[in-house]
Amino acid sequence: MAEPSQEEQKVLRITLVHSAIGYTKKHKATLRALGFHRLHETVEHVDSPSLRGMLYKVNHLVRIEEK
Repeated sequence: MAEPSQEEQKVLRITLVHSAIGYTKKHKATLRALGFHRLHETVEHVDSPSLRGMLYKVNHLVRIEEK
């Protein structure tokens, strides 16, 4: 199966809306791997199964919008 071009791939806009204080080191490491440094920061990533797995782990801390 051919991989879709960059224009066809879905981009997700992810915003950190809750602090990771009080959560496990794995949650904090996942947020760091997503590229977050501070609260209310927004990052954009191309949708992929590995990204969806990371978002599933921290979905209570972030807001996800499809672009």
